[in-house]
Order: sequence, then C-alpha cells, then structure tokens
Amino acid sequence: MGGLNPLDRPVWASLTGAHAHLALGEGKARRYRPDVNRFVAGADDEPATLAAMAALVEPGDEVLVIQAELIPDLPGLALVFRRAAVQMVHDGAGADSDDREIVPLGELEAHEMLALATLTKPGPFRLRTPRMGEFFGVKRQGRLAAMAGQRMHPPGYVELSGVCTHPDFRGEGLATRLSTHVTRAIIARGETPFLHAWADNLGAIALYEKLGYRHRRAMNVALFERAKG
Repeated sequence: MGGLNPLDRPVWASLTGAHAHLALGEGKARRYRPDVNRFVAGADDEPATLAAMAALVEPGDEVLVIQAELIPDLPGLALVFRRAAVQMVHDGAGADSDDREIVPLGELEAHEMLALATLTKPGPFRLRTPRMGEFFGVKRQGRLAAMAGQRMHPPGYVELSGVCTHPDFRGEGLATRLSTHVTRAIIARGETPFLHAWADNLGAIALYEKLGYRHRRAMNVALFERAKG
C-alpha cells in the first residue's frame, strides 16, 4: 500500500493488528468472524485480493467494505449499495463528562445490546460485536436505554461506534454523554479516537464536531451480498 495511512483502510489495519484474533482469512484478505461483524477488507484492490475477499463470504451473508479509495466490485457478489461517508478524528482536547448512570456492558448484556442496535440501527452490529472493544451504557427501569462503544482498532487509533438510544429515552442527552465517556476512555489509554458518519448526516457530524471531532477525509462504503444457495 506504499505508505498508506492505516485510517485509509481501517478494517484491514484492525484485522491485521489488534483484532487479528477476531479475523478470518489469510494473505491479502481478511474479514471479521460473522458473529462479530460484517466488515471485510483487503490489503489492495488487485483482482486476486478482491477474489480472496469475496471467497470469505458465505451464501446468504452480507459484507461491508470501507476505505478511502473507490471500492471495486467483489467477484461473485451482488452490490447492494455504495454510499459516501466521512471520517473524523478527535482533536485531543479534554471535555467534561457526566458519568452518572454510565456502566460497563459485557457478555451478560450482549442480547440486549443486539436488540437495541437492531431497533435503532447505529451501524453494523452482531451478537459478538462487543468483543471488538469496550462498551458502556445507561440503564433505566431495568432496561438498556442507550449505549456507545469501540469498534475498529488501527494502530494508535480506536473507533467510537454503536452510539444509540432507545426511542423511549431520547431527548435526555444520553448519546452525547456516552460518546464523551468513550472518547475520554480512549484518550486515557494514550490512543486517538476516530469515527465514521454518513456524509449526508449533517446533524450527526455537527454533534461530533461539538465533541471535538474534526473532518479527516471522505470515505467510501459499499455493501455486498452473496445469494443463498
């Protein structure tokens, strides 16, 4: 990749580094185990690499590619969509955090976390996604009201992700509080927080700017699927 910044291919950088234990594949192609997440990545866009990426996708499954470069088709897979995204990196400035009610989430909450993510759709989330990094939440009335956590982990960086709030508890600033908490936790470990947002989600981008995140570059996202049978 010739000096490519690891953030330009964050999935590849994660799966060949901190998340190697969550990876399937070898050579120039890797993907997260299907119960962990849907991301697949390659070291480059050579035909052999694209074929190896596609070979990691089972019938009936979908995979996401996110990278700075335009995303070629994956042979044998159907394109579901291509979308423009932005990547934002935290400026490192400290921020006040209201940590009241915020608790760590783990295996015991896995099904509840999946249910909340399925309802609110903060991004790809599967039962073992919490194994990608630390997750935190706020519980109300014995229910998971909101959560946020950590996803990709390129060298020196950790992604803020999975930020969502149950509709019954919106309007209380829980997403902002949790995002700030996760951001501070990443910085405390000596790493730099970053995140992705859809390019047309101006509300989310404005919120993250208030939290100290700054636009780094445009990113490309594509979803592919392999037909069943």
